[in-house]
Amino acid sequence: MIRLMSEEANKTAYRVLARKYRPSNFDDLIGHEAMVRTLSNALEAGRLAHAFVLTGTRGIGKTTTARILARGLNCTGVDGTGGPTVHPCGVCDNCVAIAEDRHQDVLEMDAASRTGVDDIRELIDGVRYLPINARYKIYIIDEVHMLSKNAFNALLKTLEEPPEHVKFIFATTEIRKIPVTVLSRCQRFDLKRVDAGTLADYFGKIAEKENANVSEEALALIARAAEGSVRDGLSLLDQAIAHGDGNVGAEQARDMLGLADRSRMLDLLEVVFQGNVAEALGILRGQYDRGADPVVIIQDLLELTHWLTTLKVTPEAANNVAVSGGDVGRGQDMASRLSMPVLARAWQMLLKGLDETRRAPSSIAAAEMLLVRLAYASDLPTPGDLARQVAEGAHTNGGGGHMAPNGGGASANAPVARHGGGAAALAVSNTAPEPAAMSAPRAQLKVVSDQSAEIAPVAAQIVQEEALQEARPEGVDNMEDVVDLLQDRADVMLKGQVINFVRPVRLEAGILEFAPAPGAPADLAAKLGRRLREITGDQWLVEMSAEAEGAQTVSEKRLSDKAALIAAVERHPLVQRIKETFDGATVVEVRDLAPDLSMEMIDGPVEADEYE
Repeated sequence: MIRLMSEEANKTAYRVLARKYRPSNFDDLIGHEAMVRTLSNALEAGRLAHAFVLTGTRGIGKTTTARILARGLNCTGVDGTGGPTVHPCGVCDNCVAIAEDRHQDVLEMDAASRTGVDDIRELIDGVRYLPINARYKIYIIDEVHMLSKNAFNALLKTLEEPPEHVKFIFATTEIRKIPVTVLSRCQRFDLKRVDAGTLADYFGKIAEKENANVSEEALALIARAAEGSVRDGLSLLDQAIAHGDGNVGAEQARDMLGLADRSRMLDLLEVVFQGNVAEALGILRGQYDRGADPVVIIQDLLELTHWLTTLKVTPEAANNVAVSGGDVGRGQDMASRLSMPVLARAWQMLLKGLDETRRAPSSIAAAEMLLVRLAYASDLPTPGDLARQVAEGAHTNGGGGHMAPNGGGASANAPVARHGGGAAALAVSNTAPEPAAMSAPRAQLKVVSDQSAEIAPVAAQIVQEEALQEARPEGVDNMEDVVDLLQDRADVMLKGQVINFVRPVRLEAGILEFAPAPGAPADLAAKLGRRLREITGDQWLVEMSAEAEGAQTVSEKRLSDKAALIAAVERHPLVQRIKETFDGATVVEVRDLAPDLSMEMIDGPVEADEYE
């Protein structure tokens, strides 16, 4: 009686879709055509490797492929006379036994639970014995990267010179953890993620076999959530069919997956770009109340921002399987109205906000604050717009007036951006070693603030008259020349000591007398003299003077020259105009960007359209 009940239970036992539809041959394997073609050619040419390693993310068919390969290598055909093939018959004794995991010549080992060297030695002990029924004795080691270092070393010799009747098949998700000595002895196959379109088609065929009615949009959502994993997707499809009792629509799929409505996400992104904070927070709270995870909502906004950006570059992005047909037209319209700088700024803010949302004690609060920042940033001008406005204000208003920027993608209802709040910093930087070393500079002014990333195109050349310096003469005539000699030879430590500790008293041809600054090494003169002789080929007398005071060190001179140059820059009319526009701005650095352009080429005021 007990036996009868057990048999009846076995007949009615349900098998999950991931097991029920596990491929039994390479024809049923999706997304790995390149690997199948390689194996087919190798079998036909008789160039079959003795070891294979299959790598890729979870659920894409590594273990399944290993089992199919084991069946193909040992298949004897329907009539028992067949040879190795990529199309195993599925009916011979070897195919049936391998499919049922009971073939004594095909040994499968889970390296995650058997990681030690003793486990590998036990496996290797059986290598020398011939197979009992099969053509090859095959060892399948799953998650092989979990083996210990000693276990890999024990396997290495056998893997290098295995018997002809033995084949190894390794599967791993962490290919970088496998020693190179092992990888070099294996034929490697990288199993790629299956694209969402292929997954959606595959899941649709399985749904038909299961007599389930699953909408195309629901299949697309499940395929997107699977992230290229066939097994994960089948598990989600199994859950969706159970959730909808055989009828699965897009709404049910979203509820099950905890996803937000894609159309509502487009609505949310649109009102954010319009600067409508209240409506954006209302949409976010509505999706949250329906069960959508704030982190997933931000991820969706990131994905949509990326999609809108790619729409501006390539029309093929409209074919995204995760976007329904009605939303494609909306996306194309939004992409045409939004500028690339606005989209790039939104991407950076969302990317940073995603991490904040994950780590925040209240994810919904963090998501709301992120949307507020995005909305208030929607009307900020792009760097080009801000540059033009500053230049126009400088040349048309004569130093007065108010600047009201209007950023790309923002509507008239957008929140008003407050400029001049003291967060601005006016920076002019110089790439040359020091102002005195600039042969014919062309400086660029950079304004960094809450409202703009930079205003460099407008402010270029504003310090031309004050920045012009004499070209450095040839030869060793000053301490900068000495530093340059050491720079050329990459004498990093000695160069630093010369910059910081040498106060020159006398510098002539072959003679350097200096007063040491506090902290100077005692052997600095000897080291510098020896190095200068090696570099120049001339005799050098370098000595310390304990009596003379000496001039400034190179470091001290650079600081004083920088202060003098900044003071000259701040007297320039355009700089003064920018400082009036951005309250609290300061000049912090001067940069020589184009020393090949002479100052005398610039005549008259700077025109705005020169730098657009």
